[in-house]
Amino acid sequence: MFSLEDLNQKQQIAARTINGPLLILAGAGSGKTRTLTYRMASMVKEHRIDPKAILALTFTNKAALEMKKRVRQLLKGRKSPQTSTFHALCLQILKEEIHLLGYQKNFTLYDQNDQMSLMRDALNNFKSQKTFDRGTILSMMSSLKNKLISPEQYASSEHFDESNDYCYALEYCYYFYSEKMRYFNAIDFDDILGLTVQLFEKHPEVATKYSQKFEYVLVDEYQDTNPLQFSILQGLTSTHNNICVVGDDDQSIYKFRGADIENILNFENLYEGTKVVKLEENYRSTQNILNLSNEVIKKNTKRKAKTLWTHNEKGELPSLWETLDDVHEAQIVADEVVKLQERGVALSDIAILYRSNTQIPPFEDQLRMSLIPYKIIGGKKLYDRKEIKDLIAYVATITNPLDEISLRRVLNVPTRGIGNKTLEKYLEISKGNNKSLFASFNMFAYEQEDKHLIKFLELWQDLKVKSQELGPKAFMEYLIEKTQYIEFIKRFYKEEKQVEIRKNLINTLISSAERFEQQKEITPTLKNFFDKILLADSQDIAYEKGEEQGNVLTLMTLHSSKGLEFDYVFLVGTEEEFLPHKRTIKMGEDISEERRLFYVGITRARKHLYMTRCKQRRLYGKDVKRHVTRFLTGFEEYYSIQDRTTLNHLSEEEAEAYKTQLFSDLMNILD
Repeated sequence: MFSLEDLNQKQQIAARTINGPLLILAGAGSGKTRTLTYRMASMVKEHRIDPKAILALTFTNKAALEMKKRVRQLLKGRKSPQTSTFHALCLQILKEEIHLLGYQKNFTLYDQNDQMSLMRDALNNFKSQKTFDRGTILSMMSSLKNKLISPEQYASSEHFDESNDYCYALEYCYYFYSEKMRYFNAIDFDDILGLTVQLFEKHPEVATKYSQKFEYVLVDEYQDTNPLQFSILQGLTSTHNNICVVGDDDQSIYKFRGADIENILNFENLYEGTKVVKLEENYRSTQNILNLSNEVIKKNTKRKAKTLWTHNEKGELPSLWETLDDVHEAQIVADEVVKLQERGVALSDIAILYRSNTQIPPFEDQLRMSLIPYKIIGGKKLYDRKEIKDLIAYVATITNPLDEISLRRVLNVPTRGIGNKTLEKYLEISKGNNKSLFASFNMFAYEQEDKHLIKFLELWQDLKVKSQELGPKAFMEYLIEKTQYIEFIKRFYKEEKQVEIRKNLINTLISSAERFEQQKEITPTLKNFFDKILLADSQDIAYEKGEEQGNVLTLMTLHSSKGLEFDYVFLVGTEEEFLPHKRTIKMGEDISEERRLFYVGITRARKHLYMTRCKQRRLYGKDVKRHVTRFLTGFEEYYSIQDRTTLNHLSEEEAEAYKTQLFSDLMNILD
């Protein structure tokens, strides 16, 4: 039996406030997830609210699953409320309502690779002697979409700069991209939110429908919401004001993704009668770590005032190690990790956090040299791999024949004699007849007795039938066998090791399909399975891989670390031009978010925080003098400074051992 008495006083107040708008300002490590889950369980059990009337929204699948798991444990078998990410909820709404916007319900969801392919076509059609980067154009377009600026509005908006050639390229490509996406009956990740906003605005009855369905709305990490998500929440609360948002303005670090800190700062003004509860007791860190974090973040003037405190031990002062250069920085961090291991600390309780991926190489070198296993969070996602993308494209083509990008991807994979000349011919036919590429295949392949294309169409028809008869796992196995995809991999890669890697990736996909069939929240159709895996975020996938790797040290960017915690944290590169970042300094921008990012890094540590900075660093082939971050200036009493550029900090015995090890490492390198 759970009881709200298990919570502290402030948490209880938040959990017992059910009706009307509620803002929970939850400091780092203050038990916000515990408060939210107890509140949801209490709503169902003690207030007898139908679980179907409660909706909890968050930003990552990992967070949504964790919340769902905890609520189920508290309710012990009772039905629990719907817990979802914003994107998953909106995708669910679009599958029911998108026809109102002129799309077909069997639309395809394009990921970044698909977007890149379409943007390449757009730039190829844009008549210019200059070269433009596809990624830059896509990023600019994404920013416009998140501001609800359409292709028609862009040229007359404040975002169009007549002196910037990229703006002219974007104007053309945005039109081209949008028209093709609608023609292919496809949407991208920005569209998931944008089209939902359009639905709510153009068809208020849809917003009313879902607002009446979800009478109580809870939002986790509210400080990360962007204008689109804010608009969606307004639609979801259009018939009531039962909205509870939980967040910490001091941890708002995703402005580059469109997050608007004003959403949380102005919440009380937007929802009349808002009750505000501050959670300031920290259950994670020592008081000395919190003292530093409090002093650092107080320098930001535009924030909701709060001060973290704890019943935990006072602990050691955080350390700032001054090192000679980036190689030396990595050496002493690796040495300290070895010492922690010798003291019985598990590698999984240690993390190295950095501002930029350019800082990684020296650490990888030293960790390998010290035989320390590690994982890097934020690497290539499983579902970005070529083989998985091929199989996803087959399913997209089967469920949505209008999807030309996916159709072109699988047309000759595995190789079946359909070359570029054939494709170009049918693209011209398609353009001339104003028909889709797939329709043109069906209209003319048999007439022209194109045996390779006929064979592909017969395969497509067979797979279409099987996709309606089989579940996701069985269909994937059938698809792989029918297309002889494994044989294709063997021909393509030749080396046995590379073939095994690809086969393991495919087996992982099949296992994922099997797990999907066992869950009960979503109807386990083939389309729903692939929509789910395309919505997986990089941290979810990285952690899935990390669990397989076992007891390993974690390396990740500060942005990726939010929401996580470790006993021992190495916050490396605490220098000007990393924190705050050089780009922010150069552009003369507000450094408040950079300070918040530093604050997030500090508050990841439970027992001890190590900070490092180099006196010089090798940048662009030159040794550049470095300076400690301004975020630490004036707070010297809250951390200990150690000069590690000499061996003076070591005992005579330790210094001798260190020199011996350095000499041995040097000999190994020379060998």
